[in-house]
Amino acid sequence: MTDRQIPDVLAPARLGPVTLRNRVIKSATFEHMAPGALVSEDLIDFHRSLAVGGVGLTTVAYCAVAPEGRTEADQLWMRDEAVPGLRRLTDAVHEHGGAVSAQIGHAGPVANGKSNGLPALSASRRVTPMGPRITHAATLADIARIREAHGNATRHAIESGFDAVEIHFGHNYFASSFLSPLLNKRTDSHGGSLRNRARVVRETAAEVRAAAGDRIAVLAKLNMDDGVPGGFWLDEAIQVAQWLEEDGNLDAIELTIGSSLLNPMYLFKGDAPLAEFGAVMPPLMRFGVKLAGKYFLHSYPYEDLFMLEAARQIRASVNMPLVLLGGITGKAAMDTAMAEGFEFVAMARALLREPDLINRITADHAAKSLCIHCNKCMPTIFYGTHCPLATPKVAAN
Repeated sequence: MTDRQIPDVLAPARLGPVTLRNRVIKSATFEHMAPGALVSEDLIDFHRSLAVGGVGLTTVAYCAVAPEGRTEADQLWMRDEAVPGLRRLTDAVHEHGGAVSAQIGHAGPVANGKSNGLPALSASRRVTPMGPRITHAATLADIARIREAHGNATRHAIESGFDAVEIHFGHNYFASSFLSPLLNKRTDSHGGSLRNRARVVRETAAEVRAAAGDRIAVLAKLNMDDGVPGGFWLDEAIQVAQWLEEDGNLDAIELTIGSSLLNPMYLFKGDAPLAEFGAVMPPLMRFGVKLAGKYFLHSYPYEDLFMLEAARQIRASVNMPLVLLGGITGKAAMDTAMAEGFEFVAMARALLREPDLINRITADHAAKSLCIHCNKCMPTIFYGTHCPLATPKVAAN
């Protein structure tokens, strides 16, 4: 790395076939702004504000590839009826100089079967805390159907004017549940060895690339660590990243951690907003959060660049472009990521607090984010994600 020229994070950069105006990506976080699983004006305004605020690429989160793959019924589902609204969204982002990505995926065991009216699918049958309910073990036909649905979602994204798609391979969603030794107890061709457990990930990436060609960029969000004993961890993540590089179907990997199913706060670091979560829950679940929330919603100390140590090991193992996420709130952290060999940085909470943060940093490299990592934005996913501390109220991704 000592001989490479360190890129300027605020200068234009290539991501596959796309040129971004800078190397800053708004990482995907569920907006809850899609009533009827269709684009709303609030969703368009949200992503427009990020484009106006200067990000290179904003990510629409999340776009389910199948109706049972939604985390709840009012979540975007990629189909013909969604295209006109998605086209208005991408046009709004492009009008202000930004690029836009569709995060596509299948929620698997994180899906809300009660809300969707369809069974949640996972690598193996098990009780899930999302209810609680029982997830169904995906059949080989389910696996093939969901893989093909990723290709169809990619074609819808292209028709809608997206510049990129990001395949969700993290957080114990469908593909991630196959990677996890804890969740995947199969004895067939998709269980047991890591090579078998990684088949869904690799074959889905191939399906998406075949649909995308060289028309749009293809990224994937990949877990480095589930944050759960017995789950997918860094040693296996390194090998999966190497396989994905060898396959040649991705333009970049965004590295992440945590399990939306079993340890959601592991991804975020900082305070666990138990009172705020309880306030938006139905009475019975509110009582459960009050009684036992601290055993599920753990608090982890926040520090800048909190994924860097693990991500360095992936960086040392592959040559393909990588996106560093986690505790990036200012120019100094961005410059560190560039110096460490990462091609892009991703931000989420800081941009919920200030959609125009990139413009502020561009004007003043010493600008400090107003985000205090209180995580009170997290419970707002149930009614329209935003930073509760922002004035005026700002919708969040």
